[in-house]
Amino acid sequence: MGIVGSTRAKAAAALAALSLLLTGCFITPGKFNSELVLMKGDRFSYTYEGEIFFLGLSSLAQMGAAGEEFEAEPCYDEETYEDPECTEAELAEQRAEWDANAEARTQEAAQEAEQMAALMGGIDPSDPEATAELVQLLERQRGWQSVVDKGDGVFEVRYAIEGTLSHDFQFPVIEGFPTISPFVQLYLRKGDQVRVNAPGFSAQSDNGPMAGMMGGMVGMAGLAAMSGEEGAGEAMPDIPTIEGTFTIVTDGIIRANNTDEGAVPTARGQELSWDISPRTQAAPTALIDLSN
Repeated sequence: MGIVGSTRAKAAAALAALSLLLTGCFITPGKFNSELVLMKGDRFSYTYEGEIFFLGLSSLAQMGAAGEEFEAEPCYDEETYEDPECTEAELAEQRAEWDANAEARTQEAAQEAEQMAALMGGIDPSDPEATAELVQLLERQRGWQSVVDKGDGVFEVRYAIEGTLSHDFQFPVIEGFPTISPFVQLYLRKGDQVRVNAPGFSAQSDNGPMAGMMGGMVGMAGLAAMSGEEGAGEAMPDIPTIEGTFTIVTDGIIRANNTDEGAVPTARGQELSWDISPRTQAAPTALIDLSN
């Protein structure tokens, strides 16, 4: 008679969460409005107002450590394919195995905590002060004007920056964090041309963080269902739905873009706008010529 455990789903969730962190798919937009202004003379400004989700600070990242107390696993009869009640001997065997593996579990949890902290700029996600540390980290960086913790890894932020576009630009960039799947990228080309890509503003783009995040979540939900435990999938965190608007305003020449309606003239110049939702397939992109 073999044993199938509900802890398999928890362990798989923790592993999948760590895998997403390692790929950089651990920060995603929620509800937001974002605007990029590109003007001749290499003047630019960028704003992002709305939600940002940090996977490492959500309940998902803590699922692997949820079962620190012994929980009897259901027993399984490989001949009848049934789940009979465990005998006293089987329960005692499970408990003995649990106790024997206590040190290994402690070491594994410590290792995972170190890996998580390394990917969170040194912030330990299991620390009760982790969210406060992240708020402090962001607010000391230029551009982060407001950061409010909404709970379970979700923050309401206002980011605004302006200046001279003398080098490539990416948002977000966080001190101490590894390379993050970007929401918006600006690449400067010769001839005063600027390539704008916004991979983070597409839930279905292969290069966007939402694609990796949602792919991982689908897999974890399946693993939870396979555990056979009633309600096993209910512990999946409530990831904010991507929903918002990305706008580019420029007095330059728009060489290319993938909006549905094209450029619209405004008092500030030509305007490109994308409505972003979970159904958005193509990440916003444009090529702007700022030469005089």
